Amino acid sequence: MKESVEKMGLFSHLGDDVKSGIVVFLVALPLCLGISLASGAPFFSGIISGIIGGVVIGILSSSKLSVSGPAAGLAALVLSAITNIGDFRLFLCAVLLAGIIQIGMSFARLGGLANYFPSSVIKGMLTSIGILIIAKQIPHALGYDKDEKGHLSELLPYGDIHEIFSPLQHVDMGVFMICVVSIVIMLLWERPFFKQKFKFVPGALVAVIVAILISEGLKAIQSSFAIEQDHLVTLKAAGSASEFLSFFTFPDFSGFLNSQVIVTGIMIAVIATLETLLSIEAVDNIDPERNVTNTNRELLAQGIGNAISGLIGGLPITSVIVRSSANINAGAKTKLSAIFHGLLLLVCVIAIPSLLNRIPLSALAAILLLTGYKLCKLDVFKQMIGNGKYQYIPFFVTVSVILAIDLFGIVHHLKGEGLLIGVVAGLITAFIAILHGNLKNSYFFHRENHTDGDIIRIHLAEEVSFLNKASIRETLDHIPANAKVVIDASDTHYIDFDVLELIKEFRDIKAPLKQIVCTTENFKEVYKIDNSYNVSSGH
Repeated sequence: MKESVEKMGLFSHLGDDVKSGIVVFLVALPLCLGISLASGAPFFSGIISGIIGGVVIGILSSSKLSVSGPAAGLAALVLSAITNIGDFRLFLCAVLLAGIIQIGMSFARLGGLANYFPSSVIKGMLTSIGILIIAKQIPHALGYDKDEKGHLSELLPYGDIHEIFSPLQHVDMGVFMICVVSIVIMLLWERPFFKQKFKFVPGALVAVIVAILISEGLKAIQSSFAIEQDHLVTLKAAGSASEFLSFFTFPDFSGFLNSQVIVTGIMIAVIATLETLLSIEAVDNIDPERNVTNTNRELLAQGIGNAISGLIGGLPITSVIVRSSANINAGAKTKLSAIFHGLLLLVCVIAIPSLLNRIPLSALAAILLLTGYKLCKLDVFKQMIGNGKYQYIPFFVTVSVILAIDLFGIVHHLKGEGLLIGVVAGLITAFIAILHGNLKNSYFFHRENHTDGDIIRIHLAEEVSFLNKASIRETLDHIPANAKVVIDASDTHYIDFDVLELIKEFRDIKAPLKQIVCTTENFKEVYKIDNSYNVSSGH
């Protein structure tokens, strides 16, 4: 038995993995609570998904160093879904359905799905998510969160100029001060000095601890800036095991007959899968031992995790690069660190809920504001523009459509479905860009100066499909009279039948009418075009 355990390697680096598990737990705890806040879900749901991501997915995954949990990238979708569906128990059906879909994707061996999505569209989706997270957290940051879901519309009333600034009169300065202090601490923690001196202490955790101390201090001196209870985390405290079990929420299975729930489940499955596969790829790239994760096995683990999360009241789960990179940087060697962090989250929610209930919401909002900023910072836009129009046009289309629907509500009855519609719009734009590029790049058009006259050489590309027919016809039709043309197929592996007929028609019928001498070179026998004499050599 001992030999099998050693062979599995789970406890072969116990010291390193326990230390890493503690670090990941300290990173994950404020994120679980913050993502619950951003999702408009009970705080307990975020903790549940963190536990499942650590323990269940940690055991089932083939990745040694990846850590899963609730993802900020799904927060905007979850918030809109819960709001539109109107019942958290119905929403849990969507999470369960997403898990079942991911299990099916695993058996269908779709672990390479992310390779078929253009990076411009994926980056557009993540950028939009970052902007949505920031927008939804501004009310919590200012303490003007009449709506617990933190809708930005509270701060942007429509009316005359005086009404626009009226919310500023209601800003809670104590809440706002804690948010600012938390942001400053986290920014300082990213500076080289703090990174080196306290590399195993997460800045988000420090910000939360300082926020608690400030809040308790203001309360102790009975300051007018003291944080009220409705601006603090609210987690239920259990007096017994049976009471703790009563905190779990079970899905309303009638949701499987609800079209909105089904669409939400599909959206969660697709976006969670993309996030997981991108995260796994990033983790494998920074893994010191360069382990390669079986992506189909990872989809199975994620699917089971999401199914369980939906069954007991948790949020959607993905592999998360923030937790995973913290795990690697802390020196993790095996998946035991992820499992241990999940167990610590379980102990935490059972043992110290009263301490967690002292955390100001604005401190969690600060964490999410920086998380959102990292997803949509200016460098992303500069990079996409620098990559050329075939990258930045699908990117901007994706971002614009998502924000138009989910932030500004331009098409009100579609609000909450912006991510799906935006991604589809981005994919269509990218596809059109590919077609446009393919039409332009079906051949290389080269004109040489020659003593015998103008020689125009047309090199056909490796693949010439029917989509290229129009552009090739246009080029051939505009060749001037009395010219000499060489059509070279030396590099081609495939030429569509329609294009071959077009070339034959030009060489045998149209060219002689305009006194054009057309030769064909290096056409394979299968194309059934005879290679004529070479104009350039005069033979």
